[in-house]
Amino acid sequence: EKADKVTRTLADGSQYPGKVVGSDPENDLAIVKFDPGNHSLVTVPFGSSTDLMVGQKVLAIGNPFGLNFTVTRGTVSALGRSGLDIEKIENFIQTDAAINPGNSGGALVNVRAQVIGINTAILSGRSGPGGEGGFIGIGFAIPANTVKHVMEDLIKTGKVSRGYLGVLVQDLSPDLAKQFNAPDTSGAFVQNVEPNGPAAKAGIQNGDVVRKYNGQPVSGAGTLTSMVTDTNPGTMVTLEIIRDGKPMTIKVTLGERPTNLGVSPGVGQAPSE
Repeated sequence: EKADKVTRTLADGSQYPGKVVGSDPENDLAIVKFDPGNHSLVTVPFGSSTDLMVGQKVLAIGNPFGLNFTVTRGTVSALGRSGLDIEKIENFIQTDAAINPGNSGGALVNVRAQVIGINTAILSGRSGPGGEGGFIGIGFAIPANTVKHVMEDLIKTGKVSRGYLGVLVQDLSPDLAKQFNAPDTSGAFVQNVEPNGPAAKAGIQNGDVVRKYNGQPVSGAGTLTSMVTDTNPGTMVTLEIIRDGKPMTIKVTLGERPTNLGVSPGVGQAPSE
């Protein structure tokens, strides 16, 4: 954020100046461009974070405590982690691959060497999320699908355009599930619908429970937030909801998310999309 210059160091120790193409504070990502000179570099392919499964083996690559080009191995511990108050938009991959201070910005890859996330934070026994304490087996990465959306927008236009649904949502507690006749606690509970917003125009109502987004399961409020913001404004999406115990399908054309909007879901908070 406050760097005077950015330098790229390759595995053979050669260094090249970099240029920041654009940055996205909401997801804590930036795009850096550099000329590799005579080096013939091969880009690492992206994988799909949608296809990830808990228990899948992953490798974390980074620069922990200044130890260049460190690789650690672990598994995907959980998906859709939010409510950590690390970033404005949260839908993290949780992993037990060793991640320490200095790993942030490094790739999280699967066994096929595809990037499925970008390491971004740790839960430290000493100082909490993002602190300076050591590794205790809980690290977080930004999903590749989010990274690709941010990257493509920054390169193309210099800013990130995010979809906007126009609802205030929260995780579905057992009490809410019982009250609104949902079969379980999976989904995002619609606490409030913005008047004249995209959701209101499509017929979404207070008390609806969003269970799927374009066919993908919605585990909670943070997952829905990430799905919406990873979609370009103007896109028509399909929401599968439960209303008064009955399943319904509603199509919504997303608006554009205001730049000053949103907090991460946490205790007593409900993120607006």
